Amino acid sequence: MPASPSGRLALTTNITDLPGVGAKRAELFRKLGIRGIADLLQHFPLRYEHQLPQQTIALASDFIGPNHGSEANIVLQGEIAAARAAPPRNRRVPFQATLSDGTGTIKLAWFNSPWLAKKLHPGSQIIVAGKATRHGDYLQMVNPKWQPVDPTGKQFTTERAELAEGNTNQSFSARSASSVVNPKLIPIYPATESLPSHVIQQTIDSILDQSLALLEDHLPADFRRKAALISLADAYRLIHRPQNEEDAARARRRLAFDELFMLQLGVMLKRAHRRQTLHAPQLKHGAKISQRIRARLPVKAITPDQARVINEIVGDLEKTTPMNRLLQGDVGSGKTLVALYAMLMAVASKHQTALMAPTEMLAEQHFGLIRELLRDADVSIELLTGSLKPAQRRQILAKLESGEIDILIGTHALLTESVNFKSLALAVIDEQHRFGVHQRATLRAKSTDPKSTPHMLVMTATPIPRTLSLTVFGDLDISTIKGLPPGRQPVITKHVSQAKSLEVYEYVAKRLKGGEQAYIVVPVIDESATQLKSLKAHFDWLTKGPLSAFKAETAAMHGRVDRAERESIMERFRAGKIKALVATTVIEVGVDVPNASIMVIEQAERFGLAQLHQLRGRVGRGSRRALCVLIADPQTEDAKARIAAVVGSTDGFVIAEKDMEIRGPGELFGARQSGLPPFKVADLPGDMALLRMARREAEAWVERNPTLAGPDDALLRKRLMKVHGKAMGLADVA
Repeated sequence: MPASPSGRLALTTNITDLPGVGAKRAELFRKLGIRGIADLLQHFPLRYEHQLPQQTIALASDFIGPNHGSEANIVLQGEIAAARAAPPRNRRVPFQATLSDGTGTIKLAWFNSPWLAKKLHPGSQIIVAGKATRHGDYLQMVNPKWQPVDPTGKQFTTERAELAEGNTNQSFSARSASSVVNPKLIPIYPATESLPSHVIQQTIDSILDQSLALLEDHLPADFRRKAALISLADAYRLIHRPQNEEDAARARRRLAFDELFMLQLGVMLKRAHRRQTLHAPQLKHGAKISQRIRARLPVKAITPDQARVINEIVGDLEKTTPMNRLLQGDVGSGKTLVALYAMLMAVASKHQTALMAPTEMLAEQHFGLIRELLRDADVSIELLTGSLKPAQRRQILAKLESGEIDILIGTHALLTESVNFKSLALAVIDEQHRFGVHQRATLRAKSTDPKSTPHMLVMTATPIPRTLSLTVFGDLDISTIKGLPPGRQPVITKHVSQAKSLEVYEYVAKRLKGGEQAYIVVPVIDESATQLKSLKAHFDWLTKGPLSAFKAETAAMHGRVDRAERESIMERFRAGKIKALVATTVIEVGVDVPNASIMVIEQAERFGLAQLHQLRGRVGRGSRRALCVLIADPQTEDAKARIAAVVGSTDGFVIAEKDMEIRGPGELFGARQSGLPPFKVADLPGDMALLRMARREAEAWVERNPTLAGPDDALLRKRLMKVHGKAMGLADVA
């Protein structure tokens, strides 16, 4: 709503109604996601810069000293006495200017900035800040920050630096100690070229005092004292207007705690709701059922780790409290067999079970494996994917609703409204990080009883970093399979440049001649302007070049291949009739060909770290020593770090931690995937101690009030619902 006639603001006041913000500038604010006062207050600084004391050129020259190479960070104000533009299109020659302030002159130089010729000319009054260096008898600043002189006298800011940096001859403190003892902190905001940080700062500063008076704290004073947290109003004041680093740190701690606490509160409410309100079918288990199930599983493949995890899952399924368990284990650790044990418990108890995979190919792989393992069993298994013909789909849905199907395997197609189970007791989701909160909730809703929900088992071959296990996954009980099945060997991983790719394929040809099989992965199917290697072009090059001897035994696989052809290709690959499979990431998960011992990934720098680890997991499933070759010329630091991480470790848990370190938690399983807003202030894993504290406090709060009902929690509930209500599905909980 607009400002009141008295000029007083409301947190909902539109940005357009603020003094000095017209329609044009308001549009620039909106591009930053700022539409009203509340958004403006929550537009937090990226960092702070110290306002340095301004000095004369003569004082700076005296301070920097006579030695060649002496330097210091300084701020100067003066007039451009001379300027010389660089020759057109010659970036090696800088734009040069001479600054004078009446006490002396200093030479200025800006590289790659020919546009400055239109901005700076003799007579321009400017302030410059940066590192000044002595060259013989003159001072010079290269690429200094600058701005026109502000009539208000506002000084320039620069990143914090010791003013006497690089100068060991004399101390500057004697001359200007009083001006640098407590340098002012200037907030630097996320900004654009059209809406610079100082304009955002001025706008915030103009409404800050009035706005703070409108803030109501959702945390009681007693709670804040116990947790050593400042009030919400103080936090907003100090984050935008700190006097020193301590002020900024105190503000940041309160705001970071709020973000972590709200998330944990949502998680704990969901957990309490599931445990206290919902119920799931109680599944049978005992010596006879266990014996019948194990008879269907390859007993030699059941490792001690798998046996331990099976016991954890059985303990959940024997209760009416809905299981919500994450099964994490490295690529090839045998998670599917553990999941099948749980699924057969549901079947033995006369209920149905569903297994959902992220891709049709993986769903088909699960279907083929489980159908083979249960070949002679009295268990009805069907596959439901989006590519089924309408008549086939109708037939499966009818059988599912009548209870004739025991195990249904599929993709997102299981989430459509037309899919109705007679008695769904267990839902297994493979590669859980590809499914959001609402997709899991839809599976839970496959029941006519609103209080009934199936047990949930989610699996991932990309282990969740320890920090993230306490965030959006805080409602999950976690089971971990750490070891690999007997006979498996770690994959050797090598990184080579594109220049040596021909040598790689000549080596691959030798291994193929010896009876082995290979995967060759490329980024895209078709050629494009992105300069990514396409499957079609690379397939042609391989079959006409280094793999020409195996042209008839080389096949291509990608997401557009229809199901019948895909099954035919994979069957021939498993049978050894296809020696080399050139594919996109469609083979990232689920494909199990023990004789495939070589993996080549083209332009590996274009793939994510978890994805590279998943792809590598397709080899090393037999007794042969497996090799994964990453052909890559990484240019960015992140790309180099990803390649180094995959080469350096085959441990999925190490890879997961490194992935979070590189990408950050918001990208990894978190905000973008689930719909949860990213943290603006909190930093993981840096705020791990604060996260644990937030979890403890949220757990205690929900224990006292499992639904946040009542007037005392009304404001907290309202803010929680605004931030996480939709993404976390809290409408039925709080």
